[in-house]
Amino acid sequence: MAPSLVRRPLLAVPTLALLAGALSPVTGPASADPGAPGAAERRATSAIQHTSWSKGRDWRAGTMRGVRTAKGSLLLKKPRPGKLHGRAYEAGSWTSPWAAPGFGATELIPSWEAVTTGDSVVKVAVRARTADGRTSSWDSMAEWALDNPAVRRRSLASQADDLGRVNVDTWVAATPVTQWQVRVTLYRSAATKPLVRVDRIGAVASAIAPRGNAPTSTPGPGAGTVLDVPTYSQMTHGGHYPQWGGGGEAWCSPTSTAMVLGYYGLQPGPFPDITAGHADAQVDHTARMVYDHAYGGTGNWAFNTAFASTLAGGDAYVTRLRDLREAEDYVVAGVPLVISVAFGARQLTGAPISASNGHLLVVVGFEADGDVVVNDPAGASNGAVRRVYDRAELEDVWLDASGGTAYVINR
Repeated sequence: MAPSLVRRPLLAVPTLALLAGALSPVTGPASADPGAPGAAERRATSAIQHTSWSKGRDWRAGTMRGVRTAKGSLLLKKPRPGKLHGRAYEAGSWTSPWAAPGFGATELIPSWEAVTTGDSVVKVAVRARTADGRTSSWDSMAEWALDNPAVRRRSLASQADDLGRVNVDTWVAATPVTQWQVRVTLYRSAATKPLVRVDRIGAVASAIAPRGNAPTSTPGPGAGTVLDVPTYSQMTHGGHYPQWGGGGEAWCSPTSTAMVLGYYGLQPGPFPDITAGHADAQVDHTARMVYDHAYGGTGNWAFNTAFASTLAGGDAYVTRLRDLREAEDYVVAGVPLVISVAFGARQLTGAPISASNGHLLVVVGFEADGDVVVNDPAGASNGAVRRVYDRAELEDVWLDASGGTAYVINR
């Protein structure tokens, strides 16, 4: 299976909360449940903080240049002249306050929710600071637009200084950092002045460590709950649209995202951008809308959630979870999760492919004994997508491969 994104094994622990019936990221260093198996070991070796800004008071805590707040969003106001790829734009920016996770972080994964119309773009950059006061350069992560032929969405080329480097959608620290910032710049055509808006931006800061011999999580309230998520096979799209990755084994991420959007009744079509007669055309359309024109693939984590946010109307972000017990909280709340795994031969019993160094699938529920019900898009047909995976095996190949990375898409 061709990878969506190839990454080294890592592990991190998140903080999550149930807020008003919806699961949203919150600020604060993680701590394991003191009663959970292996909690002391994990608490000592791994941590994560998810911080995001999405309300007027949040935006006012940062630095605004050429932007204003309205109804909880960032909009351009008295923008300055700017250029992007040699084209004239109007631009304004917002820079977050310094976020302090309370530990030495080794990775940052930003994600955002934005609206771009016409010739408009948002550009995301991050920087970080060490405990001894050294500050990295601003490293640009992405230029993102929903559908702008003038500036195609793309991750930015690798930038490296003595404190960190960009790896597609992840900023990797060369030495642990204790503070970080994110900056978003809004661009719009100076001639047509289309709408461009930012509704949320944030990042997951992680301290990563090997999973080691931590025991499998104990099943909780999600046992016996299965969500009615539609099944789409990526394999039935083999050879579709080479300009967006070519379908088939390359489309695990957009197929998974399309299944979650379908669960919410979104993307019913029609799809004028897709050739008439394509079955499950929403998969092809999703691939087009998440394709990273620099990376050359559809597996950019933040591009998937950014696209989903334009349809879902709720929260859509990239995070990491401690284990499958935390995933159960989402399922109980009615939220399926897209998770990032990798596995070798005989590591995931019942998988439709023998191995993968990067694969996305949807956690849709749990059997009564805690085993995991998934929609694995690598199934050869839609009818072969629904699977049940051993809890211990799936937890291992998820946490070891991506540190428990998940797309949260909540309407």
